[in-house]
Amino acid sequence: MKIFFIFFFLLPVFLQAQMKELKPNEPSVQQQVWNLTEVMYHDVVNPPAAARFYSYALLTGYEILSRLNPDVPSFQYLIKQYPVDKIEIPANVNTELAVLYGILETGKNIIPSGYLLEEKQESLLSFYTRQSEAKSFVDSSVAFAKLVSKSIVRYSRTDGYFQLSTKKRYKPIDNESAWKPTPPEYMAAVEPYWRTIRCFFLDSASEFKPIQAIEFNKNKSSGFYKLVKEVYDTTNLLTDEQKLIANYWDCNPFAVQFQGHMSIGLKKISPGGHWMSIAGIASQKAKLDFTNTLLIHTLVALTLHDAFISCWDEKYRSNRIRPETAINRYMDEKWKPLLQTPPFPEYSSGHSVISTASAEVLTFFLGDNFSFIDTTETYIGLPERNFTSFHNAAAEARISRLYGGIHFRDAIENGGEQGRRVGEFILQKLGLKPFH
Repeated sequence: MKIFFIFFFLLPVFLQAQMKELKPNEPSVQQQVWNLTEVMYHDVVNPPAAARFYSYALLTGYEILSRLNPDVPSFQYLIKQYPVDKIEIPANVNTELAVLYGILETGKNIIPSGYLLEEKQESLLSFYTRQSEAKSFVDSSVAFAKLVSKSIVRYSRTDGYFQLSTKKRYKPIDNESAWKPTPPEYMAAVEPYWRTIRCFFLDSASEFKPIQAIEFNKNKSSGFYKLVKEVYDTTNLLTDEQKLIANYWDCNPFAVQFQGHMSIGLKKISPGGHWMSIAGIASQKAKLDFTNTLLIHTLVALTLHDAFISCWDEKYRSNRIRPETAINRYMDEKWKPLLQTPPFPEYSSGHSVISTASAEVLTFFLGDNFSFIDTTETYIGLPERNFTSFHNAAAEARISRLYGGIHFRDAIENGGEQGRRVGEFILQKLGLKPFH
């Protein structure tokens, strides 16, 4: 039997929706982040790796800015093993051009299909040339951006990422309580050794371990069985609004649907990409200047990176069974979750960890009552959603995992607490001041 695999490419609609409020063809931090997103979307980059790519690209931009502007708060000395390469600053530099070009330059050199960003770089140069920028300024800005990017890319290659492919192939544990690949594709475990990646701020991957998950026990009177039953009962009585919430926060780059003999891959933005988009939306609404827009994007990216490491460390330590497997075994063999189960262990909930950590950062800088309209998922035909605060959005992202049938409640709640602690730790370590 032949299986045909088709991908739907929907990102251009998303980009149009996100960029409609920006001035036509005017370069911005948000635009370059979306350019990165587009390439990662093309490559179907997994969530932890996406956060890594965003981090080094934005860190390049911020390093360029802090070197060119001594008034910009520098926090890089707090980052583990951060490079201190001496790079001569040329006299004629357009700061914004250097920053934006540097973001793309690093993305170009670390994302698998990064060569696609060359066209974006050319568009950037065309814009500044049209602004009557002297060629000497353009050339020196690009040269400086490339030197800083080269330093950051070299730094990125020491974080353990390239050693992952040398690790022994992960084999699911033969234990009744352990995670197993789930249908329809039975995909292999995603990034089982991500805990070995170097953190930016955390002392170790296990520094913010969540409390222990409720112990596996298939007895109908056990706490674990009650968790399983809650997922089963909840998903069998979902309202239209709950279904919408689950789909809105799905953010599963691995989603697959079967139609007869045809397997259809539905590309979606990653969880980290969703929060990078929210950072852009918030920056726009708050009318942040170039410096603070870059700062908030950089810190959200770095926080996402460390939060994913913290979460993935726990996932492959506790290695807990997914609701789909448990319900099919012990309750209803025909039950299927609303969302496709992601290909990695259940505890703790990744979206709960990274959404809460991101919300902590954004709330610190922009306030607890910062309402916004999130248009991130309009690219797949979902309506925009209104949120009264970043914590409000994170809370909805967390509960979406229960509605979707892919997480137990303790993974959601304890994952949220794990993310809060990661976010608070990073903010305390940086010692920066809020914008509001």
